[in-house]
Amino acid sequence: MSSCLTLQERVLVLNRGYSAIRVIPARQAFTLLCRKAAEIISIEDGNYLNYGLHDWIDVAQLQKQFEPEQHRWIQLPAIEIAVPKIIRLLMYDKFIKPEVRLTRRNLYARDTNKCQYCGKRFSASDLTLDHIVPRVQGGGNSWTNLVCACLKCNTKKGGRTPRQANMHLIRPPHKPAKCESQRVRIGLAQYESWKSFINNAYWSVELIDD
Repeated sequence: MSSCLTLQERVLVLNRGYSAIRVIPARQAFTLLCRKAAEIISIEDGNYLNYGLHDWIDVAQLQKQFEPEQHRWIQLPAIEIAVPKIIRLLMYDKFIKPEVRLTRRNLYARDTNKCQYCGKRFSASDLTLDHIVPRVQGGGNSWTNLVCACLKCNTKKGGRTPRQANMHLIRPPHKPAKCESQRVRIGLAQYESWKSFINNAYWSVELIDD
């Protein structure tokens, strides 16, 4: 894996009280570590160990020798170091609960790539977003006014409401509680260490890729 891709690896962020608050790219995690605003949390033999960035670099050779498959690696000029899986903010106590953002990707995920009129599943390239109440009739962008629609159904509906077009939604649109499009499957070996800090309630928090 290239260094550029490795820097996009996801890192779990804890607040000072060890509560999970968000997920960020490794690039941003290393920035926090370089500023000494965070430390690395490593779970080793069931124990939680805390590392500053310099200490983490010092143990890189042992990690590379004894557990190379358990980490993603980034090449520095003189050494390879493992991308941390978890970091802890040293001066932050709050719990962040961001809203699920209204984006095309999240709308496709909410509707599982199904046209909300004919019920058929399509690839993203064959789907459009339809305003239930058309813009020409005062409809805006919102979770309850936007749905996925195939090209055929969207063309048929045109600038009308479903009732005006004699069409029916397969289910009422809603704002999702989770950001399905960015959810990480923590069953993957790479994220096993996250399970100590994350419960099901956490996944109602959006995982932000800043």
